[in-house]
Amino acid sequence: MRLNDEEKAILAGELGEVPRIALAHQLKVGEFFGAEDFVPVTQAHIMADTESLGEAGVQWLEGLAAATDGSGKVRIPTITDPRGTDFSKAKQLRQADWMLALERRAIDAFVKLGVAMTDTCINYQTVLAATRGEHVAFGDTGVVIYSNSVCGARSNFEGGPSALSAGITGRTPRYGYHLDGHRQATLRVRVDWTPDTLNDWGALGGVIGRLAGNYWAVPVIEGIDRPPGSDELKHFGAAMASFGSIALFHIVGITPEASRLSDVGGDKLDAHRVGRDQVKALQQSYAVDKEVDVVVFSAPQLSLYELRALADLCDGRAFKRPLLAVTSPQVKPDADRFGYTARIESAGGTVFAGMCFYQSYAREIADANGWKRLATNSAKMVNILGGYGYVPMLASMEQCVEAAETGRLE
Repeated sequence: MRLNDEEKAILAGELGEVPRIALAHQLKVGEFFGAEDFVPVTQAHIMADTESLGEAGVQWLEGLAAATDGSGKVRIPTITDPRGTDFSKAKQLRQADWMLALERRAIDAFVKLGVAMTDTCINYQTVLAATRGEHVAFGDTGVVIYSNSVCGARSNFEGGPSALSAGITGRTPRYGYHLDGHRQATLRVRVDWTPDTLNDWGALGGVIGRLAGNYWAVPVIEGIDRPPGSDELKHFGAAMASFGSIALFHIVGITPEASRLSDVGGDKLDAHRVGRDQVKALQQSYAVDKEVDVVVFSAPQLSLYELRALADLCDGRAFKRPLLAVTSPQVKPDADRFGYTARIESAGGTVFAGMCFYQSYAREIADANGWKRLATNSAKMVNILGGYGYVPMLASMEQCVEAAETGRLE
């Protein structure tokens, strides 16, 4: 890779040991992907859950944070993805002390490195949305696909060490979705139906994700008959990224780089039709049981308006099954202030902040609480939780709330 004078100085250790380690890591990543040089980035977002970090990952962070030459600090706004717990409610989930201890050590290290503990996968709705053409280094797949597609920003899926390295050096290897050539459509999808509910949007994203099937595929979608809202596109993109590893999609006439089909080269591609039947089939594939042990709204974290809708559905109910609603630390205070939290919890639900259900030792939580059959309106989560031993079921928010009340998903 070509290095400028500053990058050569960083690699020589002239700015300190931590930037040297970070750039050396980024150089290996860039060479693997064939990057010719680095591109400056303005923000970094780090996957930071301790279930993924483990003891070795936390020790690595602690080693960087312990640098005595003063070089162990990020130089651009650098934030974190959801953590592995909400400390105020960890006992309710029956999380073990060792989980919390590891979490506290990771937080201490990140804070010493200058990272802002935002603990959110909806930073584009809550912290600082990236703008069209802005180069960033983001980690969470849902964050990346939303930022690339809806905001028009430019990021690859950055692994945790790579995103932290980008925060420390202020740059990332220029490959993949930082380049114009990779942002052209490779798959043209024509839909004949526009979803209404969030789980329908997620399921449509899942169908298209499966159809596309690899990280380098870029779907362009025609036929959506109205501008979707932010929460709808959030569930759509998160599911597409989960089911297909997709990092960028276009919707003709809606997303910023595809005013016309020809803007992203979609006019040169044959169209694949996706209809309501395929979406329903995906949903039905998760309708394997009627009994429900737990209801979870998470992945992505809920926006303020999702919590408002949930609070409206909770009024006057008394839950037989646990209902867990997960949001960001930025949204939770407003949900408290507007009374949404109290209304959800009056029915027997619980609002968690700063965590993500599937990044919170979901298997151990299931064993500790006797949970197996889980209902959610998140297509992303049903795609993931089967790997944690759950029987996940996908339904609307209304159906999930009814299931919490009756114990059955009808």
